[in-house]
Amino acid sequence: MKKLLAVFLILSSVLVMSCQNSSTEKPNPPAAQAIQLVEVRDVHSFANPAQVRVKHVDLNLDVLFDRKVLKGSATLTIERKQADANELKLDTRDLKVSKAETSSDGNNFAATKFALGQADKILGTPLTVELPAQATKVRIEYETSPTASGVQWLQPAQTAGKQYPYVFTQSQSIHARSWIPLQDSPGVRVTYSATIRTPSGIRAVMSAEEIDGAPKLGEFSFNMRQPIPSYLIALAAGDIAFKSLGKRTGVYTEPAMMDKAAKELEDTEKMIEATETLYGPYRWGRYDILVLPPSFPYGGMENPRLTFATPTILAGDKSLVSLIAHELAHSWSGNLVTNATWRDFWLNEGFTTYLERRIVEAVYGRDTEEMQAVLGRQTLEALLTKFDPRDQILHVDLDGRDPDDGSTEVPYEKGALLLRYLEETVGRDKFDQFLKGYFDSFAFQSIATADFRAYLQKNLLDANPQLSAKISSDVLDEWIEKPGLPASTPKPQSNAFTNVEAQAKAWLAGKPAASLDTKAWTTQEWLHFFQRLPAKLSEPQMKDLDQAFGLTNSGNAEIAHVWLLISIRNNYATAYPRLEEYLTTIGRQKLIKPLYEELVKTPAGKQRAKAIFAKARAGYHPIAQTSVGKIVNG
Repeated sequence: MKKLLAVFLILSSVLVMSCQNSSTEKPNPPAAQAIQLVEVRDVHSFANPAQVRVKHVDLNLDVLFDRKVLKGSATLTIERKQADANELKLDTRDLKVSKAETSSDGNNFAATKFALGQADKILGTPLTVELPAQATKVRIEYETSPTASGVQWLQPAQTAGKQYPYVFTQSQSIHARSWIPLQDSPGVRVTYSATIRTPSGIRAVMSAEEIDGAPKLGEFSFNMRQPIPSYLIALAAGDIAFKSLGKRTGVYTEPAMMDKAAKELEDTEKMIEATETLYGPYRWGRYDILVLPPSFPYGGMENPRLTFATPTILAGDKSLVSLIAHELAHSWSGNLVTNATWRDFWLNEGFTTYLERRIVEAVYGRDTEEMQAVLGRQTLEALLTKFDPRDQILHVDLDGRDPDDGSTEVPYEKGALLLRYLEETVGRDKFDQFLKGYFDSFAFQSIATADFRAYLQKNLLDANPQLSAKISSDVLDEWIEKPGLPASTPKPQSNAFTNVEAQAKAWLAGKPAASLDTKAWTTQEWLHFFQRLPAKLSEPQMKDLDQAFGLTNSGNAEIAHVWLLISIRNNYATAYPRLEEYLTTIGRQKLIKPLYEELVKTPAGKQRAKAIFAKARAGYHPIAQTSVGKIVNG
């Protein structure tokens, strides 16, 4: 998933040349030495994959907008890991299960006993199904709750086209269980197929290959041939159109948003080519992007074959679409090689943030990458001062906690810094070969932190004794198992920020904002400019900046976000109407939560926050409703 405080890039015509220049083939890495994966228990799942493991999920669902439920069945193909295992344990959350059946041949099903256990406020409810000796398939008939945590239902008025309703899922971290009964753990990989039925005029799309190309009216079939963790199963249905962007890329979105989205994302194919040059072939067939309605709670979600993306990246100048570089990088780190538990989340996001910046460097140049890296480290350092030591650890202990609590900047930025440290210590060419071997060795598997460390030792350090002395077990422990940043943490440097700092200094000394040299600034440079300003600004200073640069009405969601934060902090009333519009028209958590957090710091601000949330709540995803509700009412 896109990191919570991302920084973004401007795409330009340099992209084509950069991709061509980066296409020089490098030698293949030496054959990697395999390791034995460790057995880890997922504390966020009731499932029993060590005894019986689900291998395939076949969905047959009706999308019922009038009741706001998905209704149908999930047929699970199972593999007994223990021959005498006589029950299958699954994860559910607020599912209404009406029947369980088993089959030994896939054709003839017979009812079997099932039981729903006691509900847990974090994990949901365990479902236990009795297994006859020869059973190879289990079919569960069920329907979801209208308030399922992983599903959002939108009225026509909440969409761009205003004519049809819309629904989409968000399964990460443990929300797949709210719309499918399954073993909801990243350590359990499944293939899946689906038949989805919708009302007339409603198109369904999924994170899988669409079968037959031209579906029957209201019925859509899908197949995901590669094994994936459950959190990557995704569904959306609404007034959805499609436009090709290249030989294996395209964009899905509402017709009213298509022209803008297609123009903004037109360089996606070139980004794939650049990534393949760095890290080997793209292994998922197609890479399409679904631009969702604005209530989507994240910047992007890396569902295989079909990234879900927020419309807040459509700034009109391509300045925010490098979010796609992050989600695309997940096709290697995260989707191909996955964290086995949510404690190992940094293996997904730290690797992906590092890969994203390598892609950025290959496509846009080192200067642009370093601006992103500098901002990333600055953000991390600021947050670490506020975090409990336990939440500063990469291999974070989440036992008894919601796994979403681990989705902070730490796994993203600290994880990326660890990989940058390894690169700088080992040397880039050698580290690139190591990463290619890593992706090949663990392709379509879920691994734990211990597996990464064992692979690093066996395939990089053991063969280079001088490196073992520098990258010792104690050094890795300091990075992975301890809070804070080690003394060895890399320090990215950006020459471009020197000019930004000079402009900020000049303005603070009294130079009018309109005379500042900002015409060629990227989003990163604007964000750095804001960071160089003091927390408190006067009313004339706020007006000077606003009148010179139109910040209150900026169409760039990231710049508007930071400006609105500054406006709240300085009680700049001119921005309050825009603040309300901003908070009631988008649901991306990264952008809205800090604004609510800043508002509630004063009595008047808290009153404003409650009033805005009352208007906005219905348009937020259930995940955002919960998180913002805690801020406003806490």
